[in-house]
Amino acid sequence: MSGHSKWASIKHKKGAADAKRGKVFTKLIKEITVAARLGGGDPDGNPRLRTSILIAKSKNMPVDNITRAIKKGTGELEGVQYEEHTYEGYGPGGAAIFLEAMTDNKNRTVSEIRAALGKAGGNLGENGCVGWMFEQKGLLTVKTEDKSEDDLMELAIDAGADDLKTVDEHYEITTSIENFEAVRKALEDAGVLMELAEITRIPQNTVSIDEKKGKALLKLMDILEDHDDIQKAYSNFDISDDVMAAIIENN
Repeated sequence: MSGHSKWASIKHKKGAADAKRGKVFTKLIKEITVAARLGGGDPDGNPRLRTSILIAKSKNMPVDNITRAIKKGTGELEGVQYEEHTYEGYGPGGAAIFLEAMTDNKNRTVSEIRAALGKAGGNLGENGCVGWMFEQKGLLTVKTEDKSEDDLMELAIDAGADDLKTVDEHYEITTSIENFEAVRKALEDAGVLMELAEITRIPQNTVSIDEKKGKALLKLMDILEDHDDIQKAYSNFDISDDVMAAIIENN
């Protein structure tokens, strides 16, 4: 999973979230470039580009890097042409895995993904084999210390959000894809500081994983998210706090 889902929470506990700044920048530059190529270089008329820029700025990406990425997308500067692809398969314990990729060489990417899944005891499947398990949603997160739950709930729901729940020290706001931009703008206009604002994929069911399979699965997810061509990696695994504590202790 991505964002502040189960996978993100686990990464935080492992101390791995956003540890590789260079990788984060590379993936964001790809996203900005593709967003600009598909929807134009004006963020006011391109919601996907606008969201990508906001995320890049939240990661402290220099403005010059953002500007160059946009110009490569619009063709003002020469750059690599990336294609978007999705890949689906299974990991250890039968966990479903859904990958969003941007690549300049599809054959290389699919070969490397197949090898990574196979080495971990999983396999690459056909398109559609697990995609139905994940629902695309807008996801926005806000620190609990920045806003009261009642105030944020009223603001978000009035703007069209589907739900708000508290997860650890954050509020998670979910929206439909159609209402994502309206909710994001409502929070921004109200001065609410968002830690995350993105389109994500939320699993509709989960698979419980034991310690042995969990260790292999977490290693696989790290490898997949670290891959240059993979923008986001999602899974539907569920690891209990006790099992997670054992994995960290014995790692």
